[in-house]
Amino acid sequence: MDFILEPLNLVTFSPLVGVLVLLFLRDREDLSRWIALATSLVTFGISLWVLGLFDASNPALQLVVDRNWIQVAGWNIRYALGIDGLSILLVLLTTFLTPISILSTWHALEERVRDFMIFFLLLEVGMLGVFLAQDLFLFYIFWEFTLVPMYFLIGIWGGTQRMYAAIKFFLYTMAGSILMLLAIIWLGINQGTFYVPDLIAAGGIPSDAQYWLFLAFAAAFAIKVPMWPLHSWLPDAHVQAPTAGSVILAGVLLKMGTYGFLRFNLPLFPQATVQLAPAMATLAVIGIIYGAIVSYSQKDVKKLVAYSSISHLGFVVLGLFALNAQGIEGAILQMINHGISTGALFLIVGFIYERRHTRELDEFGGLWQVMPIYAVTTLIVALSSMGLPGLNGFVGEFTILLGAWGAGEGGPLGSNWYTIIAALGVILAAVYILFMFQKMFLGPITKKANEALKDLSWREIAILVPLLILIFWIGLYPQPFFALMHPTVEQFLTIFQTGSGLALH
Repeated sequence: MDFILEPLNLVTFSPLVGVLVLLFLRDREDLSRWIALATSLVTFGISLWVLGLFDASNPALQLVVDRNWIQVAGWNIRYALGIDGLSILLVLLTTFLTPISILSTWHALEERVRDFMIFFLLLEVGMLGVFLAQDLFLFYIFWEFTLVPMYFLIGIWGGTQRMYAAIKFFLYTMAGSILMLLAIIWLGINQGTFYVPDLIAAGGIPSDAQYWLFLAFAAAFAIKVPMWPLHSWLPDAHVQAPTAGSVILAGVLLKMGTYGFLRFNLPLFPQATVQLAPAMATLAVIGIIYGAIVSYSQKDVKKLVAYSSISHLGFVVLGLFALNAQGIEGAILQMINHGISTGALFLIVGFIYERRHTRELDEFGGLWQVMPIYAVTTLIVALSSMGLPGLNGFVGEFTILLGAWGAGEGGPLGSNWYTIIAALGVILAAVYILFMFQKMFLGPITKKANEALKDLSWREIAILVPLLILIFWIGLYPQPFFALMHPTVEQFLTIFQTGSGLALH
């Protein structure tokens, strides 16, 4: 019983309680919604309890759950969960966005509601497990598990091309995951353990092996981010997914890739990381510019937001491979910022789609006149996404650019051009965001169907208010968020410096 009541076990598996209840329901769609929402709120409450137990001044893993699990043929696989400054905010983001996503389905989802909620809660279990697992084998199980519920969420409740998008999502992610599995097996056999802290402490992985292991892990993580040129599954998945699926896909699932780089690639393969940092930064910068340019050319507003994720997450990858405190802390914060701002944008797109059943920019215009609350909310979220000072996006991007500049001349990246080109991405973001806003909200009402549109309901306002609060909180006072991660990042960099031989500054 004590094992079950461990805080990290509770936060990871509490959604299963809701799943078990839902399995016994028949033809009770409204009740299914309430059970799923209540379960997700309880899980969020448990995550706040975990935050209360978390000691921000302690850089080590905390609340560790560690049991022998599978010991056969010399394999020592452990059931190990732990939380630190690298993962605490991502766990909170997951439990925060899940009830918001569920609440957004209240009127948008009408068929097979119970099944949808079961898959959504199962997805939450998988995502939380990814951020908490400290054994590579256990991590891989959670990583692969998330594919199944997301596949069904897109494939059953998605748009007209849903099966194409679901299969593409599954195959892309599975292809990269197979390479990671081979690398995990190699590590377990040659290092004698799958336990990540022991692997990091032991070190000693030959530099030539590090190079190939880095690439194998990076294949899985780069597809998930997604980094250019492995991004083509993302727009299809976002456009075809239901609104709640798009919110959780952008808000959390994509962060599994950037988190994977931080948790595994950098500390396990430090020499290869230093060697490949300029290449990774190059791909990141290409993604920043490419994502922004392609976003501007979109006529479907949901596809515009989808391509913007490629650009925003390019900043995160650039920050990670700056290999200094500013870059990594900015990257972690920007993971959270992207989840909040882009998640809110997908909700906003979903709200107008429920009213007009179209997402074409040419079908809108002058919405400010008939939906002023919707317009103001969209403006705030759009400005946060493009990095306006005083809102959350600016803090993350500015910190990343500081880190990238510090890693330039004489640093691991070797050039300041990465920072200069990435900064152009901030300007391009303003271009496509303001273009979208102008097309939708300003000028005269161009379509008769828009004249009778109703403004946001109280439920829709309630969904967006928590996101707006965080947008302003992080933008105006980000210190509590940096304080949660800083000690762990400092220790992380000390260990990384020892393993890589790189003099970090």
